[in-house]
Amino acid sequence: MNEIEKAKEHFGKLIEAQLKRVKQIKAEKDWIDYTKIKPIIIGTIGGDGIGPHITAEAQRVLEHLLKDEVQKGKIEFRVIEGLTIEKRSEVMKPVPDDVLEEIKKCHVTLKGPTTTPKKGDPWPNIESANVAVRKELDLFANVRPVRVSSQGIDWMFFRENTEGAYALGPFGVEITDDLTMDFTVSTKPGSERIIRLAFDYAKKNNIDRVTAVTKANVIKTTDGLFLKTFYEIAKEYPGINADDWFIDIMTAKLVDIKRRTQFKVLVLPNLYGDILTDEAAEFQGGVGTAGSANIGKQYAMFEAIHGSAPRMVKEGRTQYADPSSVIRAGSMLLNHLGYKDLGKKLEMALDICGQYEKKLVMTGRSTGATGREYCDYIMETITDPNLEKKWQEYQ
Repeated sequence: MNEIEKAKEHFGKLIEAQLKRVKQIKAEKDWIDYTKIKPIIIGTIGGDGIGPHITAEAQRVLEHLLKDEVQKGKIEFRVIEGLTIEKRSEVMKPVPDDVLEEIKKCHVTLKGPTTTPKKGDPWPNIESANVAVRKELDLFANVRPVRVSSQGIDWMFFRENTEGAYALGPFGVEITDDLTMDFTVSTKPGSERIIRLAFDYAKKNNIDRVTAVTKANVIKTTDGLFLKTFYEIAKEYPGINADDWFIDIMTAKLVDIKRRTQFKVLVLPNLYGDILTDEAAEFQGGVGTAGSANIGKQYAMFEAIHGSAPRMVKEGRTQYADPSSVIRAGSMLLNHLGYKDLGKKLEMALDICGQYEKKLVMTGRSTGATGREYCDYIMETITDPNLEKKWQEYQ
């Protein structure tokens, strides 16, 4: 079989898999009702590198806030081991089967960063654990908030999580030594559900603008379908203004002081969402301070948006890793489960400690606080009876 025929066969298998996935999306179950579940099982996954250290601190905070619920039998915590690069490489799978089985026993998970090998690494070229879990549990919405009140920034990003370039990233084809091709995918039902989630969020929170970000002028077919679907759904929300921007100019507008505060809710395909939210996180203090939610109708996973920081591990600095990202993901977990008051308290404490009061500062080195010290600072702030008053004074 020559190179072209092999490529055709490979592409055909990808199409078959995606057509099957479209049918699965259309037949998916309705949203899980956490009020009917007892206990709600929260799994914590340490991951790689600095992951186990910062996730342990975030778990400490959640256990502190939910101690009454645990005692009542409404909440149960479980630690899930084995989602390490060593074990994944050993079994040559992005998520080992036994680990995936444990994840599926939990209703929600709090996850530390995991290592994704790149070409030239000592590890085999296995798929990203994040991408694999998102696809396996159909966590189609990656929700990332960024808020800096002092600058008028209050953004909520809805990133499509199971399609785009990342979904087919491991399945490109080397046709010859001189020619390689990768693939991207966009489906109508996949686009509809993330876009509808963004509009529903805006409506529920009395936000009058939703912005789509694509490159539909160049990536005409897949981005084109996403943008067409966006404007079709926008007609169902007449009280909300719908507009769209291209990804390149939007990266510029986020640093435009005159324009950036006008954006509120943004909905994006997978790759653009990853890039833009990393840029946005810099305004809040960097990717080390930002958490994200991966939401599906039956499962949810909450995590940091940054990587496993192998350099910090190599240099013996893991104790100085900032746990704020996973702790902020924990506040999103609380909100998702319906503990909105606790989630708000945690968000306020994170803002006070990280953006305003700054009694302790994380530098990633011995020049700053350790993760344990910073976590203690956050927990101390949460218990301050004047927490909300103090937070309001900074707004």
